[in-house]
Amino acid sequence: MYRKISAVLVPTLIAVGIIGYMLYRVWGDLLEALQHMIPTYLVIGVIICLTAWWLRGWRYHRILLSLNYRVPVIVATACIFVSQTVNLVVPARLGDFTRIFILKHDYNTTYSEGVSSIVVERVFDILTIAILGAVAILFGLNVSSTVFWIIVIILVVIVIFFVFLLFVGKLTTKNRYIGMILTLLDEIRRASLSLQSIIILSASSIMIWLLDVLVCVAVAMMFQQQIPFAVVVLAIVIGNLVKAVPITPGGMGTYEFVVAQTFELYGISPAIAFLIAFIDHLIKNIVTLVGGVISIYFLGDWVIPTIRKAISERSERGKDH
Repeated sequence: MYRKISAVLVPTLIAVGIIGYMLYRVWGDLLEALQHMIPTYLVIGVIICLTAWWLRGWRYHRILLSLNYRVPVIVATACIFVSQTVNLVVPARLGDFTRIFILKHDYNTTYSEGVSSIVVERVFDILTIAILGAVAILFGLNVSSTVFWIIVIILVVIVIFFVFLLFVGKLTTKNRYIGMILTLLDEIRRASLSLQSIIILSASSIMIWLLDVLVCVAVAMMFQQQIPFAVVVLAIVIGNLVKAVPITPGGMGTYEFVVAQTFELYGISPAIAFLIAFIDHLIKNIVTLVGGVISIYFLGDWVIPTIRKAISERSERGKDH
């Protein structure tokens, strides 16, 4: 029991500590910065965020369609909302597993198909983030060698992964466990490597992440900051690369820190940089949370026990290893 509590409490305390430190640094300038904000851009940011969520649902609908499951866009969106809402509360992205159980319950998908659909979504997200980061660097922005090489490594690894997928269908084995892995990889290949899938998933992923950037642009304009678009892109890219490492629930604290630090490097005052990073992430998290709650009621009361089951089973597997 203590282990389960600490698994949630420790990452949460880390997030609170980071946010607290950032607040302490800029506390004296926050009130002045807040007095000059334009609330209209907050509404615009929320609308952009909701649009990105609908597009995420549509993309996931297309991924499932490639696996021969006709899941309505609204249901696909609800599945993502629920899983991401759980990720805001529990560490290590355990919320992703709730999506697998929801699809199994409503559409009788196999567990491997549920995992495959998430892997395809994640691969295109990471690939798009890396491409946007590379484009931002091409605009002459100076980045640390660590960020540069992370972006390069991601691009190389994903290209190698896609090339490997091309040959998966030709591989056979009598080993049960290796066979399960090959089945999973073949499903990923079917969902991602047809010409139609590549075009649709690439285009929609770029649009999704550009909308994510535009939310931050709207927040910057709320504080009357004209930040170069490439700088905002770079900040969001670095923020999401750090967020991908499950240090805190939903990347809270770590995301704000690196986004604010990136803005500061390009001349934004610490107080404004913190507010932009904090409110940008707050908009995205609140939309996720509200959408997740609504989605749970939309999908049905059985979802709550399913979430508990998904987290419990994953936790037990973690103990076994």
